[in-house]
Amino acid sequence: MEYFLNEVTSKERVLENMEKMNSFGNRLTGTAGHNAFCLWLEEQLHDMGQQTFSDEYEFEKWEAGRCALNIDGEDIPVSSAFHYSGITGEEGVTAQLKLTANFPLSFAAARGKIAVVRIKNLKHISSRIAFNKRASLPEGMEIEKSYRGPVSTSFVKTLLTFPFLKTSGVKGVICIWEGMSDKMVEGQCLNFILKYLKVPVIWVNETQGRKVIAAAKAKKSATLTLTGTLERAKTRSFYTVIEGTDKTNNEAVIVNTHTDGCNFCEENGGVGMLELVRYFKAHPCKRTLIFAFVTGHFRLPVFRVGKLPSNQATGKWLKDNKQLWNGKYRAVAGCSVEHLGCTEWKDRDGVYTKTNDVDAELVYTGNKKLDKLYYRAVEGRTLLRTVTLRGHNTMHFGEGQPLSKKGIPEIALVTAPDYLCSVDPTGNAHMDKFNLELMYEQLHTFAGCITLLDGKSKKEIGRSQPYSLGIGRLK
Repeated sequence: MEYFLNEVTSKERVLENMEKMNSFGNRLTGTAGHNAFCLWLEEQLHDMGQQTFSDEYEFEKWEAGRCALNIDGEDIPVSSAFHYSGITGEEGVTAQLKLTANFPLSFAAARGKIAVVRIKNLKHISSRIAFNKRASLPEGMEIEKSYRGPVSTSFVKTLLTFPFLKTSGVKGVICIWEGMSDKMVEGQCLNFILKYLKVPVIWVNETQGRKVIAAAKAKKSATLTLTGTLERAKTRSFYTVIEGTDKTNNEAVIVNTHTDGCNFCEENGGVGMLELVRYFKAHPCKRTLIFAFVTGHFRLPVFRVGKLPSNQATGKWLKDNKQLWNGKYRAVAGCSVEHLGCTEWKDRDGVYTKTNDVDAELVYTGNKKLDKLYYRAVEGRTLLRTVTLRGHNTMHFGEGQPLSKKGIPEIALVTAPDYLCSVDPTGNAHMDKFNLELMYEQLHTFAGCITLLDGKSKKEIGRSQPYSLGIGRLK
């Protein structure tokens, strides 16, 4: 393959910047770590001679503190806090446990108690509802028949039921992961697509869940503690522009990612984009390139535009910067850079283990022409397991979604490992699951996509296809 970036960067620089990003720790939306990371990214751009432009926002930030569960004097280990659930004082809340089905009426029956809810790994909901495959390399790659794991399971199992918690009168909720190993579910920062729940909710793994269920059946009481803060905070998105060499038109390509996250892959797109800026500053395109570093992915109820839960945070950036894509500049395409360098880890016989050096790269391509262009860009890759997708049934995951919604055809990487939203309990940001060589190849692929796009006319790039509907292809 052609290594576009070799003359301006190296794997050593990428790794150094990855470690710098990890040093900021928790980078959830508006936290101190997130703000420091954004400042560092901007400093790197300024050091390259790039000017940056910011959109500042103020929002109500929830941040978890101590998370604990005690039953009969025994401390029960907690896997994680439920993102943007309620908070308690240091004394917690004490009430009788009530084993509850995951339905609004069942929550109401647990009024004044701590509800215990079993969240089972998905296996009966077909991936055909959410995905529609265009192509793959290797050609025989298939999408899982039921897209399982913590992220998809938490979204599906809580989206329509947990908004009712605040009116149910329950004092707290214990969610039990089932059908997933204890290591897989540790530290999961989920679910992040719901509004503030007001009721304290915690996650426990299946092993500890058995104790909780037994206690609930015995009508025992428990103390649930989830301290934290809920306060006004500031966050911002920013962008930088590399002007095109062709001054006869105002066409542009948007390259975007989000900056908030909780481990090495969520979100390292900003680290990758630094190298793309470095390359295209030395090798400017005919078209203008706009690099957007967006906030709000982990606070989508505030930062998404529109009501669909699949709407992503870049939608707000597009709304606030219309001149960049439908004004001074006219965006003809976009590239969304997310979740780079992910190895595949799965449960095998109940053990969470590495199963492949390359996790399946899910890539949305905005039309058939861009699909062909993407496969040209990956030619020569030595590490490649990729499936290209069409947005399907209003679902399009990742920050390429708002581009597609605005009719901007995109190439959008959104690899989805099971550790994607997990805070590493060892404090190492899951770097044991990072593949530097893979990230380096993926960055070259994006450089190739942008270069190939620059060689195409607007007509040759084509329009963004609308979502397909019905039953999608998995093979």
